[in-house]
This record gives sequence, C-alpha cells and structure tokens, in this order.
Amino acid sequence: MIHVFVGPTLPASEPVLAAPGLRVLPPARHGDLFDTAIGGGDTLLLIDGVYHQAPALRHKEILAVMGRGVRVIGAASIGALRAAELAPYGMLGVGSIYSAYASGEIDGDDEVAVGQAPDGEFGALTWPLVNLRHVLQLAVPAGVINAERAARLLAVLRAVYYPQRTWAAVRAVCRGQGETEFVEWLTEQRKRDRYFGDLKRADAIAAVRAALDGAAATYDSPTSPSWWETAYFLRWSNAAVKKRVNGLELSTEDRLVYQQVFDPAFRERWTAYLEHISRHPADGGPGLPLAERLAQVTGGGDLPAHRVFHPRPDLRDEQIVALLLAGETTEDRRAVARYADALTGARRSRPGFSTAAVRDEVARDLLLQVWRCLEGEFDAEASARGLVRAASAIEAAKRLVPGFLEETERTEVARDGR
Repeated sequence: MIHVFVGPTLPASEPVLAAPGLRVLPPARHGDLFDTAIGGGDTLLLIDGVYHQAPALRHKEILAVMGRGVRVIGAASIGALRAAELAPYGMLGVGSIYSAYASGEIDGDDEVAVGQAPDGEFGALTWPLVNLRHVLQLAVPAGVINAERAARLLAVLRAVYYPQRTWAAVRAVCRGQGETEFVEWLTEQRKRDRYFGDLKRADAIAAVRAALDGAAATYDSPTSPSWWETAYFLRWSNAAVKKRVNGLELSTEDRLVYQQVFDPAFRERWTAYLEHISRHPADGGPGLPLAERLAQVTGGGDLPAHRVFHPRPDLRDEQIVALLLAGETTEDRRAVARYADALTGARRSRPGFSTAAVRDEVARDLLLQVWRCLEGEFDAEASARGLVRAASAIEAAKRLVPGFLEETERTEVARDGR
C-alpha cells in the first residue's frame, strides 16, 4: 500500500492519484503517522502538510515510521523539505525542489508554503516562492526580463507574507516594480496552460510515479529507536493510541486519566505498574523487586516508590495498558466517551477553546472533590495515582472538566425536578 499525503499541490481529481494501490490522505499534520493502517512494507509519500493552522509533522514521527519498516518518500512541498533534512536517515527525496533544498540552493520553509482553503478542499490560495522563482527563471531566456531585474523582483515577492501572496498580489507587486511586461507574459502563459510554472505539481506527479514504480524498494530501515524514542515522542505516541472497545472508539490516554481520577483503587494499580516495570525494565536492564530498587535509590529511606519513580507509561504496550486499566468497567468506558464528546462540544461551541483555557481552580476543585482529600494531601494523592504532583494532575484533569460539569448539572436538574 502507498499512503499519499497531499492537498494543495495536487487536487484529489488528479488522474495519477486514481492508480490502484494508492491511499490518498489530506495534508499531513502532527500525529498522522501513528495511524496503524501504515504498516511495515508500505510506502509513505509525503507531499503536503499543515503547520500554520495545526501542529506540523515532526521529524521524529517520520523516523519512527521508517523504524517500523515503512519506505518514506518526500517531494514538492513539506515532503521535499523533510526529505532533505532526513536523507541521512533513509528518507528518499524526489524532484527539483528536493534537489534545491538538498544542495542548499534554497533553505526557507516559506519557499513551498501556501495559504490553504479552510473548507476541507485543501486548495492553494496563494503562490509559493519556488513557483515564482521558476517562472522568473523561464522568463529570462524568453527575453521578458533580465537576470538582475528578476532577482530584484523575486526579493520583493519574497517579502510578501506567504498567506497574502495571491495571484492578484503578485500582479500588483510586479506592476508596482514596473514589470508590466512580465505580468502580461505570465498571464498569457497561464491562459494557455493553467499549470504553467507549477514546479510543485510537476514534482508531486513525478514522486507519485516513483512510488508506483517502487523507487524506494532499496530503502534500509533505521535500526536504532534511540533516534526517536524521546520523552516528547512517547507523549505524542500516547496521545495517538486509540482502541475500539464495546463499540466505542476511545483514546487510551483518556481512559487512563479517567481511571487515575475516578478509580478509588488506582493507587494500588499504580504500585503494581511500578513493580512490573522494576522487574521488567524497558531498556533490557536487570530486573529487581520494587522494594530492592527503591532501597538502592533512597539508601533505605522511607519515601514511597511513587514519590521517587515517575515513569511515563508506554500506552502502545498492551500488557501495561491491561495492568493500568484492570479496574475499568463498561460504565467507565461509556463515561470516557461522554466526556470526550463534551470536550469536542466545547471546542465546537467556543472557537479557540482548548483544555488550556480551563481554569486551574476548576480542575483542582474537581480533583479535591473526587479524591476527598485536603489541600495539604493533594501532592501526595496525585503522586500515588501516577500523576506526579498536584500541578500535573490539574493539567491532566482539565480534559474531564466539561464532561464533569455537564454531568453535575444533569444530576442537579434531576434532583431539583423530583
């Protein structure tokens, strides 16, 4: 299977994208490569991505998918940029834009950036600098403009912020620089061929054909997870883990946080998890009973293990997930789904809303109410539940606040209606 992330550079109707064996996806964003449908032996073709309206695809996400045995090709847009950056690790680049990045001829992200339509069609609304550079290079031998004026005009066009570099803006800037002949020439060329000078499109089509022809068949997978298995990567991968349970598509991280907050017995589950990883370290080191490891670290002190060890669970590990969610009930899973829906509803009804917008004191009151602990016990209770400290527990619980408030309101309405 060939997975193609594409948007403004090629429309979904492009004939080459209809070839058998292609799975055409929207522009890539942070988290997309954790998709379990992308498996070893597949090819991933990265053309377009988002970065202004959503977090961009990280380099370590690409390294990790290559580490799973996926061949990765980049071209035309962010794909060309990432391929030039990750070529030493096995990512293959295709096309003249990739070559320009790899050689150092161009180096800015703005070279390929375009404004995208907000309606889900992912159409390009502006001109990328690489295409403007290309049409100026074509205009010089055509006698429309000389090299010195072309370089000066390109510098002026570069100064236009990329989301504002529309065709109308390009014409206005060129006329403002006295380059009316160039504007008229380019307008005429575009009438004859609407794709005239579209270097990104040409590279993208070449890359799709290269993927279909098996151009990356000799790819060697990276062998060292240490290249990408950082604390940040673990946080990203945990956020991406989902599983269908009882007909519900649930975030495993949401399920864990729900148990950490609401399961009265979760303290014991966290201790069991610490015991497990002490006896079975992820790095392959010697296993030890938790008490023995704790004594080695504290010198025989009386600190509990949860105040000394603060590992972040790897939610890709099914054994660890089963251990941490051992107390989860069917009703718990339904509650997780309701809370996720409430959070989604809050985001839809309040533009710009995020969990960061939830006030700390609201999340704190939720936890103190559920845990029935005093303010002075807050840190210890959070630590015993694997949330490290009160501040971290408050941040984790913010995702539950909209759902908790909705349920509280429903309960109060039902009580008052009796």
